[in-house]
Amino acid sequence: MRHSRQIHTLVLAALFLALGMVLPFFTGQIPQIGGMLLPMHIPALLCGLLCGWQYGAAVGFIMPLMRMSLFGMPPLVTAVAMAFELAAYGAIAGFLYSRSRWQCVVALYRSLIIAMVGGRLVWAAVRVVMTGVAQVPFTWELFLSGALLDAVPGIILQLVFIPALMVALDRTGMVHFRREKADARTARS
Repeated sequence: MRHSRQIHTLVLAALFLALGMVLPFFTGQIPQIGGMLLPMHIPALLCGLLCGWQYGAAVGFIMPLMRMSLFGMPPLVTAVAMAFELAAYGAIAGFLYSRSRWQCVVALYRSLIIAMVGGRLVWAAVRVVMTGVAQVPFTWELFLSGALLDAVPGIILQLVFIPALMVALDRTGMVHFRREKADARTARS
């Protein structure tokens, strides 16, 4: 049973990695739309939530680097910054959600929002470091534009689509909002 669960998790993580490779093709023809909808962020967040923070971090880190290696997009500086950002998304979302007392929609939103803020801060930190290494300028205006203003449609998409998908998966029985921790705690009381 445990072996089966590990294989299931590994297959799901591979699915999210594949989605991260394919989704940008739908928005990549128009770079401004890809920058607004953030197609690789959704698989990284879902992987962290459904597979665990370790898988979310690994898939998030590998995804942009593999995509850059295979398809030449995103460019190297962007891919490196995105690798750390998406790893933070998957790790933070997965860690916080798995540690929530009750794994419900409120915990899901809390995990998503904190992961999005944390991932953006990691992205900014990497871009600042890369300013010195790669001589690529990074200003406060670029941070606000890239992390917030241009990304509003993608942020909204993530905050609507991911909880809707998680609720749908819960209702179909494919994924359960895990309540065992809370139920075990109340049984001990």
